[in-house]
Amino acid sequence: MAHFWQALRSGDWLTAARMRGYSLILLAIGALAITGWVAVSDGLIDRNGKPLGTDFSNVYAAGSLTWQGRPADAYEPALQHAEEKAVFGGRDVPFFGWHYPPFFFVVAFLVAAVPYAWGLLIWQITSFAAYLATLRAILPRRETMLIAAAFPAVFVNVGHGHNGFLTAALLGGAMHWLDRKPWLAGMLIGCLAYKPQFGVLIPIALLAGRRWSTMAGAILTVAALVAISFASLGIDVWHAFIGSMKFTQTIVLEQGGTGWEKIQSIFSAARNWGANVPTAYALQSALALMLAASLAWLWHSEAAFELKAAALAIASLLATPYVLDYDLVVLAVAIAFFARHGLKHGFGDFEISVLAAAWIMPLLTRGIAGATGVPLGLIVLLTFYGLVLRRAVLDHAAANGTQRIAQA
Repeated sequence: MAHFWQALRSGDWLTAARMRGYSLILLAIGALAITGWVAVSDGLIDRNGKPLGTDFSNVYAAGSLTWQGRPADAYEPALQHAEEKAVFGGRDVPFFGWHYPPFFFVVAFLVAAVPYAWGLLIWQITSFAAYLATLRAILPRRETMLIAAAFPAVFVNVGHGHNGFLTAALLGGAMHWLDRKPWLAGMLIGCLAYKPQFGVLIPIALLAGRRWSTMAGAILTVAALVAISFASLGIDVWHAFIGSMKFTQTIVLEQGGTGWEKIQSIFSAARNWGANVPTAYALQSALALMLAASLAWLWHSEAAFELKAAALAIASLLATPYVLDYDLVVLAVAIAFFARHGLKHGFGDFEISVLAAAWIMPLLTRGIAGATGVPLGLIVLLTFYGLVLRRAVLDHAAANGTQRIAQA
């Protein structure tokens, strides 16, 4: 037991050969699973009666409605579901709601310009390429592409045909360009407004870090996106979007329509354990306040930028009550930045093992939460965030110690 504990502390167990081996195994298993999933499907419908790409069907249907000149109908569940059925030849497929702000219709419009299978394929390949390019830019090492491609959240995202790759590319790209091209970083953050729940803490970090150009770029980008959507889609679509938010909040989030085991937030964990809605919101709010305060301190401090970026990526996942396991692709950004810091300055106790736990967690969290009620994803995210803060404190203490020795 002592040897096991020491291995976890040092991280010596995770050699380069093992990282490569584990990644290749997961890639092979994932490729076989996806190939088999498609091969046994009935046309575009899998053996569970769901469309290939599941959630992508709501994007495609919203795009189809846009081509018909009816984008606002995507926010009406009955009309959106009817269009989803029409996409698949009238088959009775499950309902997947459209909850995005109107400026995300541009993606829906483009993918619906081609047949469904091609739209799904193009969407996944292009967004996956952006994700890989971003991770490679953050951590330019030979093994980055393999480990990033084999990250289990990748397979969860592919299975849902979702936008986790895009979210990770936008946030990771913004952090990568923040110092060199602050206006570009702001534009990427502005585009991230297509999933506004992940941007709650970004203004706090930018304010604390005095990143004025980036803030201006983000604000102007959001303003431009809203203006373009008004000009191209009209005001009614915004009324429909605002009106649909109550359905999203009550049915999808508060009543667990998505499934508590899929949502990785403290809100979902509390609801799954039997807490009422006000209690769950109180816990989520308390956590968000703690994250906001600690992020403000960190981004105002002299801590290494890698730690600031990693903390912001993790906190963005923790702060929202509605974060799905496919959204955990964003965690790759935090892993890459923290790994870059460790490779520069050396890894501390348990840091490598926590990185490994964060990497494998998306493969396990839904199954464990569904079977036992234990929110593994939430536990790992909180542990990782605490580890980043601890490293910032230790680095600060070490720097002060060195400075005092030099002055003596």
